[in-house]
Amino acid sequence: MKNWIHKIQLHRNFLLFITVFAYVQSVYGRISFWDQIDAYTFTPDAALGSLLEAGVIFAITLYYLRKWQTNGVFSSKAMLKVFGLSIFSHLLAMKVLGLIVSLLFNTVEKNFNLPTFMISLFSNFLNGIIYGSFFLAYYYFTKNKNHQLQLATYHKALSESKINQLKSQLNPHFLFNNLNVLDQLIDEDKTIASDFLNKFADVYRFALQASEHMTISISEELTFAKQYFQLMQYKYGNAYQLEIENESTNGSVVPFTLQLLLENAIQHNVGTERNPVCIRLIIYNSITVSNNMILKRPAKPSSGKGLKNLTQQYILLTGIPLDIQKTKDLFTVVVPVIYSKAPND
Repeated sequence: MKNWIHKIQLHRNFLLFITVFAYVQSVYGRISFWDQIDAYTFTPDAALGSLLEAGVIFAITLYYLRKWQTNGVFSSKAMLKVFGLSIFSHLLAMKVLGLIVSLLFNTVEKNFNLPTFMISLFSNFLNGIIYGSFFLAYYYFTKNKNHQLQLATYHKALSESKINQLKSQLNPHFLFNNLNVLDQLIDEDKTIASDFLNKFADVYRFALQASEHMTISISEELTFAKQYFQLMQYKYGNAYQLEIENESTNGSVVPFTLQLLLENAIQHNVGTERNPVCIRLIIYNSITVSNNMILKRPAKPSSGKGLKNLTQQYILLTGIPLDIQKTKDLFTVVVPVIYSKAPND
């Protein structure tokens, strides 16, 4: 019983449409036939008969659909086959049912004379066409809607799986590069190396927490990026400078976005206090990270794995890749901001 109630609630709009259509059809038919309007015109008995007939059509059509469309794939050939057999079966069922009722009430001669039989047969045929079409259209609409929902769920799960794989690559990358910095500092100054290690532990704890999320707020990522840059200053001093201009920190980004872009600027360029590498970070409706280029000599060939990884994550989450621009003197990356809803204009 609960299952039937659930099905009625699930398809209530379609059932309401069929009920209203059957009633309007019965009223129109009576007005057309009798050419007058009275209280009898609006009685619901004819509509109830049409609804009963529609129920027979639905049951027969559903039986054939389940028999020939078991794989859930739309097939025009199968649909025509179902439609034709459903109408034929419906006509047969209605005539058998009519014969049984006529035998019970002894009205066989009245209801099964040739003119009456042909009129009722034609009426049943039209109802089969109309209600069968309604049911098939609704059935395929519902199947397509459910199929699209399944596809969306599948793609979402697949995207989340890919993003988690990409994130798992960035975390060790971050750890490895900073351990290299620590190794160099130990040779140069053990006291500075100790301070670096303590602050790195705090930063890495934050990095581990951030890596558990698909996205983090811009303000959190900005805090993380500043802490990371402070770590780099232990080794490089003012050879690398960071300027931040932000009008808004609404929205989110992929974890490690700003840190990775800062790391790229430091790794591929050599700055000095007299000629520093200036990294400029501008946050508006998108995030722009740019730096002047003072490439190391000889320059190490770059695999670009970090940027490729980050680009793939943004494509999966937003459909928009990183915009990477390179000129003779300037390297710029524009990062799309991820909004839970569209930002205000």
